[in-house]
Parts: sequence; C-alpha cells; structure tokens
Amino acid sequence: QVQLVESGGGVVQAGGSLRLSCAASGFTFSMYSMGWFRQAPGKDREWLAEARQNDFQYYTPSVAGRFTVSRDNSKNTVYLQMNSLKPEDTAVYYCAANRGAIKILDNEHWGQGTRVTVSS
Repeated sequence: QVQLVESGGGVVQAGGSLRLSCAASGFTFSMYSMGWFRQAPGKDREWLAEARQNDFQYYTPSVAGRFTVSRDNSKNTVYLQMNSLKPEDTAVYYCAANRGAIKILDNEHWGQGTRVTVSS
C-alpha cells in the first residue's frame, strides 16, 4: 500500500515555472528523507534535490537557484518548485523516499514519474 504519486508535470515554455507534487501514503512520511530525480531520454537518472527529515534542503548545482524542494508533513507531500525552466530540463521527474539520506539508486520507495516538457 506504499504509494508515491507525482503530479504537476506538463508542457511549459522556456522561462516558465511548474510546481511538482509528490503525495505519499502507506509509510511514516516524517521519518523519511524525500528526494527528486529526473531522467531524460537516453540519459542516466539524475539526482536533483532532497528534503531531509529536518527539512534541510540539498541541491545538485545544475538546479540550485532555480528549483526549490519543500515538504509539508501535515499533508504527506513533497514539492519541487521549478522556475526559469530550460529545454534541457525536459525529462520524467520522479520522487523517492528513504530513511536517512536519499541514495542515487536504492531508495526504499519510488513514484511512477511525471513528465515535464519545456519548449523553446
């Protein structure tokens, strides 16, 4: 019954913004770090951002300053606010949950992904 359900993806013009949501259920959300990843066609999965259990935030340099991760434990939801979007941000975006730090591959739970397309 563990579920991570991403939403908020779609098509946006370059320079625009999207907010992705990941709604969690079936586990104790507050005990888990929540992370965001993306995978573009033909590319490896890329770690983007993480909100730890204490809500400390971490980012990969390619999105730092443009993307913001946040969590609302009362709603069991983690968000990814994406601003100043670029065509190279086009990818399927995934959320993940893990006790302790988010790992590159072996996180306990993964969502199904939501597609983001940034047009020029």
